[in-house]
Amino acid sequence: DMLLSTGERISCALCAMAINDLGHRAISLTGSQAGIVTDTSHTKARILDVRGDRIREALDEDRIVLVAGFQGVSTSRDVTTLGRGGSDTTAVAVAAAIGAEVCEIYTDVAGVFSADPRLVPEARKLPIVSFEEMLEMAASGAKVLQLRSVEYARNHGVRIHCRSSFEDGPGTVVLSEDETMERPLVTAVTHSTEEARISLLGVPDRPGAAAAIFGALADAGCIVDTIIQNEPLGDGRDAEVSFTIPQEDLPAAERALQTVAGSLGIAKVDTDRRIGKVSIVGAGMRSHPGVAAKVFETLGEEGINIEMISTSPIKISCVIRADRVPHAVRALHSAFDLGVAGIEPDRGPR
Repeated sequence: DMLLSTGERISCALCAMAINDLGHRAISLTGSQAGIVTDTSHTKARILDVRGDRIREALDEDRIVLVAGFQGVSTSRDVTTLGRGGSDTTAVAVAAAIGAEVCEIYTDVAGVFSADPRLVPEARKLPIVSFEEMLEMAASGAKVLQLRSVEYARNHGVRIHCRSSFEDGPGTVVLSEDETMERPLVTAVTHSTEEARISLLGVPDRPGAAAAIFGALADAGCIVDTIIQNEPLGDGRDAEVSFTIPQEDLPAAERALQTVAGSLGIAKVDTDRRIGKVSIVGAGMRSHPGVAAKVFETLGEEGINIEMISTSPIKISCVIRADRVPHAVRALHSAFDLGVAGIEPDRGPR
């Protein structure tokens, strides 16, 4: 982590030097200097607290404060990094610590879209998205904002304003659901081709087996998504458990399952990297029946087989073959008319 954090530190210092050369007073701070305290999980640390005294002091002195993202200091005083997208989380955490109403995040896209514009050219930029919708979108494959940054913003009441670094546009505002008016049925289609499925064959049908399996995965730091358990067909028969995880967690999951498979007597551990996931997200789904049926009908008409399904009150996800994901995204985006702009209030800052 000490090595991984150096890039942000160098960039932060160089940027502060450039600002000073322009005649403004700037100061650069590392994550530890800014008071970002994390747990001890190296490469995937979680922020526990932001002691923003030094930031506030510099702001009171009319200085421009630059904080190195993606890093902090653990409770045992070691340098830690926050994992992929950690700079988004740093920005939101600092904004919350100093009492900011809005955290502006500048990225390489113009905002949050109704689908990935690379797959769906007619995808619409969304002026407003609720925290709940953005959390589901980030968890289902949307890469505009990191999941933990949205979670942190929701928990601390900080709006996120996502804008482009390359053009002057209003971007997308992520805010609490009670600040939005009635939402459309479906807000966006998201996708991921970075999933893997693990199937455990011959799992003993007895209490505690699932706890042992998923406890081992949790101890290994693996994030489990969709879970399906097929019950045995008769007494004395074994069950089958399948679940999806990020591909980057697959090596750690396989190591963790080697031990638990031996102790439980699991017959076989099978892995599949050739899967993908397509999801629809929308707060309006809570009050409208028939959305799931339309999703399944649309995919069926396109000849796309659904292998696993998971749902929440505002999300439906389908696991399919990875090579069918682009087709599925375009079909669902068209089926729900997401390229047609609805009437939505623009409550975000400009």
